[in-house]
Amino acid sequence: QVQLVESGGGSVQAGGSLRLSCSASRFTYCMGWFRQAPGKEREGVAGITNDGATSYADSVKGRFTISQDNAENTLYLQIDTLKPEDTAMYYCAAGLFLNTGGRCANLRAWGQGTQITVSS
Repeated sequence: QVQLVESGGGSVQAGGSLRLSCSASRFTYCMGWFRQAPGKEREGVAGITNDGATSYADSVKGRFTISQDNAENTLYLQIDTLKPEDTAMYYCAAGLFLNTGGRCANLRAWGQGTQITVSS
C-alpha cells in the first residue's frame, strides 16, 4: 500500500508560480500529477519514471516541471506562469506505467489532493 500526501497548493495571481510536493511512503515505477477542475474529468498533467523519463500534457509543456527526490520519497511539481485555467484540485498518483501526455497508468494510489486557484 502506497500512501501519498500532497502539499503546496494555494491561491495565486496569474503569472505566478507554485511548487507542489507529494510525500510518498514509497515510489512506484511511475509517479505522476493529475488535476481535476470543477465539472471536468480528471486529467494527467505530468509523470516521471524511476529512471527519470518524463512526460507532460500538451497544455502544460514548458510551464510545469516534474521531479523527484528518491532519497526523501518526495515528488514535486514546479508550476510557472500560472493561468486561470490551471485552477483545479491537483492529485499525486502512483502507477506502474507512463503513457504519453503525462499520464501514469495502472494506478495504485492517490493522494487527497491540494487546491490551486489562479485569479486573473
